[in-house]
Amino acid sequence: MDAQVPPLPALRIAIVPGVTPGKWVRRWEERVPDVTLSVFACEEAEQAAVLWDGRADLSFVRLPVDREGLSIIPLYTELPVVVAPKDHDIELYDDDVPLAELDGQNFLDPVEMGGAKTGVEVVASGAGLMILPMSVARLHNRKDVVYKPLSGAPETQIGVAWITDRTNETIEEFIGIVRGRTANSSRQPSAQQEAGQKDSKAGRKPAGGSDGKAGQAKGSQSKGGQTAGKAKSGSGKSGFAKGRQQKGGPAKGGKPRGKGPRKGGR
Repeated sequence: MDAQVPPLPALRIAIVPGVTPGKWVRRWEERVPDVTLSVFACEEAEQAAVLWDGRADLSFVRLPVDREGLSIIPLYTELPVVVAPKDHDIELYDDDVPLAELDGQNFLDPVEMGGAKTGVEVVASGAGLMILPMSVARLHNRKDVVYKPLSGAPETQIGVAWITDRTNETIEEFIGIVRGRTANSSRQPSAQQEAGQKDSKAGRKPAGGSDGKAGQAKGSQSKGGQTAGKAKSGSGKSGFAKGRQQKGGPAKGGKPRGKGPRKGGR
């Protein structure tokens, strides 16, 4: 990832018909509520163009697409089905319809029909059959058509694409969610930032630090020394009191104060 590309304030995602990104959108909203995510539908014909013209930051595409300048992660494959008008013979099949048994049928190209939705309408008119991914056939299903799984036809694949040179932390975060990484995965940019913040807090010394505490301890000892000094000073006061007691001792001449014995020996 290019560190020069800043994260996005909002994320725009394009999806081709048949893709249902609901679970990824919900996880995004739970984990990254501060970054708005918007989703819009686009046709397969413009699934890569929406990236290059700036309408989308990521695009869920139906492979293959021109990969030049793009980063693409394949996600899952789609089951092919054949779509036919109601009461067609394919309704007689309980399981998959073998492609070989449809030899000679008129197959319509959804691209030439202007998209799958219009193509299904043409199929309903009885003009021919159409092969579509099951997710797309379900999306555009009608009462006047029927579809069955088709064996022997190539599967299609869904992937998520973005412009390689525009990779940033916001895109990486969403890619991690699509890949199934947990919120605490060390590969998620949000988890890396949180870990960095914790490390920064752990490495930051509090005001005063351990040295400050030692200084405080020394200060306490110094105060203790002052207290000891006061105690000595107290001893001095005690000595001063003794001196006062001495003054209360014998008077001049060495005669003790107080009453002597009474005359007459009483």
